[in-house]
Amino acid sequence: MNKQTKAYAYALTTIAFWSTIASASKITLRYINPAQLVFYSSIVSTLVLFLVLLIQKKLDKLKGLKAKDWAMSTGFGLLNPFAYYLVLFKAYDLLPAQQAQVINYTWAITLSLLSIPFLGQKVQGKQWLAIAFSYSGVLVIATKGNIFSMQFDNPYGVGLALLSTLLWALYWIFNTKDTRDPVAGLFLNFLCALPFIGLYLFFTQGTMLLPAYGMAGACYIGIFEMGLAFVLWLMALKLTHSAAKIANLIFIAPFGSLIFIYFLVGEQIFISTLVGLVLVIAGLLIQSSQRKTAHQD
Repeated sequence: MNKQTKAYAYALTTIAFWSTIASASKITLRYINPAQLVFYSSIVSTLVLFLVLLIQKKLDKLKGLKAKDWAMSTGFGLLNPFAYYLVLFKAYDLLPAQQAQVINYTWAITLSLLSIPFLGQKVQGKQWLAIAFSYSGVLVIATKGNIFSMQFDNPYGVGLALLSTLLWALYWIFNTKDTRDPVAGLFLNFLCALPFIGLYLFFTQGTMLLPAYGMAGACYIGIFEMGLAFVLWLMALKLTHSAAKIANLIFIAPFGSLIFIYFLVGEQIFISTLVGLVLVIAGLLIQSSQRKTAHQD
């Protein structure tokens, strides 16, 4: 198996994991609340990332850390996993899984908008069209196709789903200045976030034992969404000769996710969700083509 084939294998495995997360989150939230899910899945993810560092013989990356390194890791950890996953899981708790996952998928558009004030970039040409397509898709999904009535079944849930895209985009913008090893950095972020997540859980929910199904779901999400998916995606990007080819595979994930939502969660997939998803994907494709043109210029 050559490097490019391995890259595709790692990328497709990652996408398979991502495709199941909306269903896993929705099912797990039947048994535990969002704060519990964030806490226990973060513990599992921290352990997984430590094992990955051990296997990759990168534990030396954790040596000689200074106060500023711990401060940076704490700041990143408060953003992700603490704030991001708490908001995202609450959105999944309030909305149909199909709505929450497609809205969350617009984070790349949010990233382009936030790049204006934070990175000094300009949104030009087709990117405005991409933004219009993607957010019109969100509107179609959030109103279940009744866009002229502007009636939302759960405006708070929609707001949280949109907020999750803001938090995730901010996380990646700040990561552009992070020079740490990616896996070591993510491990430290999760490690530093755990005490804050634990305190939040204690003061808002108290201590309680989790039912078996809830713990199983938290373990699944901690292993595959927060841990291995990130590592496998990095490996795919490292092996490929074309990052663009790997990145384009991401568009498979939301469609795969809808299949799992239909069969595992038991949600009827709305026509409005499919229409909205097509609009969101169209916006992301337009943005991707604009980015390629800019790089060629």
